[in-house]
Amino acid sequence: MNAGMFYVSSLGLIATLLVIVGAWKTFEKAGEPGWAILVPIYNFLVVLRIAEKPWWWVLLLVIPIVNVIISILVNIEIANRFGKGAGFGIGLLILPIIFFPILGFGESRYSRSLPQA
Repeated sequence: MNAGMFYVSSLGLIATLLVIVGAWKTFEKAGEPGWAILVPIYNFLVVLRIAEKPWWWVLLLVIPIVNVIISILVNIEIANRFGKGAGFGIGLLILPIIFFPILGFGESRYSRSLPQA
């Protein structure tokens, strides 16, 4: 393995760990177990619980195009539950390495009821 591959692999590992740690803290803020982020499929069920969406939405993830729309809607709803806007929700989807640590370690609080506009 050459040095370039080592650095790229190291950066990928660091990025993955940042997302995991940020999402872990986000789950805990929402009253869910942080370790759930590590379990495939179950982690999306927990995400749906945080977003207060029906469990069967997990089935929509296997439908092309629909899965993208569901992911956008769920991330926006998670952002809303933490008092953030739709732009932050899109950020959670597109740049989780930045937005999940902000959500997990920031001062925002999870709320089951949405703020009134």
